[in-house]
Amino acid sequence: MKLPGGNYSAPMRTPLLHLLCASLLFLGACSRPASTGYQGYLEGDFIYVAAPLAGQLEKLAVTKGTRVAVGAPLFTLEHASELAAQRQAADQLLAAQARLADAQKGSRPSELATLTARLDQARAAAELSQLDLTRQKNLYDTHVVSEADYDRARLTHEKNTPALDELTTQLTTAGLGARPDALAAAAAEVSAATAAKEKTDWAVAQKSQSAPRAALVYDTLYREGEFVATGNPVVSLPPAENIKVRFFVPEADFAALKAGAAVRIAITGRPAPIDARISYLSPSPEYTPPILYNRENRAKLVFMVEAIFNDAAGAADLHPGQPVDVALAK
Repeated sequence: MKLPGGNYSAPMRTPLLHLLCASLLFLGACSRPASTGYQGYLEGDFIYVAAPLAGQLEKLAVTKGTRVAVGAPLFTLEHASELAAQRQAADQLLAAQARLADAQKGSRPSELATLTARLDQARAAAELSQLDLTRQKNLYDTHVVSEADYDRARLTHEKNTPALDELTTQLTTAGLGARPDALAAAAAEVSAATAAKEKTDWAVAQKSQSAPRAALVYDTLYREGEFVATGNPVVSLPPAENIKVRFFVPEADFAALKAGAAVRIAITGRPAPIDARISYLSPSPEYTPPILYNRENRAKLVFMVEAIFNDAAGAADLHPGQPVDVALAK
């Protein structure tokens, strides 16, 4: 019923309002953009660089946020004690090597010369006694000398002959060096000293750590002067090849995804998406993705998916925590 002035009555206005509201809702639903991808963020598998020995942080060679090349020095712990132990082990090794060399050489040259001179004297005495024995025997056979004179010459020669053999044996033994057991003990001492030296070298080397890979220095966990316990990391590094994408997929889309499937990663500030492939699909659902990366703060059943970049070099300038948009490659 139309009232004066062109107004409709209340019963007539209600259906019109319902129709208007339904039309607006329909138009709004039609104009809402369809989802073209998934939201996520960059994550990194960190390398935590630590020393296997404790000590005061003497020098921190890097700062957070910088990039380092493979082999670049990261930090050094105080190592005065290790250096002293290294010098001690080196001296002990030299001493053991000298004892082994001495045992292998035998007697000194002057001692060998003395034995040689005594051997020459014994040889001369033996030859002289042999000549005298020959003469005395001839004289004894012709009854010129007595049996006592012959016996004296014979016994003198018999005494000189063993003395010659004894000195010959002594000279040979003096040139051989120490006995086999003594040589084995000296060699074992050298081996033990070598192992001790290698251990101290390792301890000194471990007090200084370098970058195992080219990476971003994500964080430094100690300051110079602080004491670092055994095995505590001092620097954390996410190498470019360890940067990955973590995103969240609704249940309805999850079943269609497969490991190895190609995806494209769009990052704010990058002129073009980066190619990647799915490397992991979570076997258990999450009911809410991280609020920071969810455009619509509402509870919904989603699954976590991870992807790695096809070219690690393309991820060299990326930082863990950056938000990304993920789209399936067509």
